[in-house]
Amino acid sequence: MKKLITYFKQCVTEMKKVVWPTKQVVISSTKIVLVSTIFFAVLLGLVDFLLFEGMNLLF
Repeated sequence: MKKLITYFKQCVTEMKKVVWPTKQVVISSTKIVLVSTIFFAVLLGLVDFLLFEGMNLLF
C-alpha cells in the first residue's frame, strides 16, 4: 500500500512540472491540423478520381 501512495505522490509532483500549452496555442495547432487534413483529403480524393478515370479510359 505504501508503494501505491508513493506512486501517486510522485505523479502529482511530476504533473506540477508540466508546462501546459495556452488556449491560443491549442487553437492554432488545431486549425493547422484541420486545414492540413482537409488539404490532404482533397488531394488524395483528386488523385483517386484521376486514377479511376484513367483506368476507365484504358478498359
